[in-house]
Amino acid sequence: MRGLKDQRVLITGGASGIGAATAARFLEEGSSVCVLDRDGAARERVRKQLPGLAGILNADVTDRKQVEAAFDEAVRIMSGVDVLINNAGISIRHGFLDITLEEWDKVLAVNLTGVFHMAQTAARHMWKQGSGVILQTASTNGIVGQPYYADYNATKAGVIELTKTMALELAPKVRVCAVAPGYVLTPMQRAEYTDEMLDAVNAKIPLRRHAQPEEIAALFAFLASDDAVYITGQVYTIDGAETAGGLASR
Repeated sequence: MRGLKDQRVLITGGASGIGAATAARFLEEGSSVCVLDRDGAARERVRKQLPGLAGILNADVTDRKQVEAAFDEAVRIMSGVDVLINNAGISIRHGFLDITLEEWDKVLAVNLTGVFHMAQTAARHMWKQGSGVILQTASTNGIVGQPYYADYNATKAGVIELTKTMALELAPKVRVCAVAPGYVLTPMQRAEYTDEMLDAVNAKIPLRRHAQPEEIAALFAFLASDDAVYITGQVYTIDGAETAGGLASR
């Protein structure tokens, strides 16, 4: 990709799954990369897997003070941040009638309020800097209804509208887009689905498989690159055509 060499990239939820794959892709492109993750074991794994990382930061995105401190550390390590991949998120598979208030608050705190904390902190830095790119992980769950994930779906729909509004307000200095993956074979997905459930999902996807995290990373790299300098305010679905046909494809 053009223009990614020497870019300074911060990735939240960057120690596993889509985040770790995205970190690896930006390193391949010659970027300087810091990852932020609250999972200690995942941080140690990614430290071994990606020794070229500029920094590995520990913060809970639901805590504004921790977010600001971690962002300041990323700025110290890399002398600035040009690209934020706002990717940290959680999901809990449960029926709507079974969601507890504590579970609702937890999912919203990470997936929406945490995205806001990171986005606003990065945007203030980039606005002063005069340029930057913020890319946020949404989901097809924020575009179409999906059973058993009402709280998660609501947060991802929120991320989509947050993205569009940020793009309007932060132009022309900062570009903001969202990526909306469908089913991706990540550790989080694998933990929630049995082999039989995975097979059933694959059967309804026209490409007949889950996406690999590296395929989502490739889209992030493109959107951050100079090849995408006129792209902002958009949400890019990457789902193997799962949502293209509505009920007909399910």
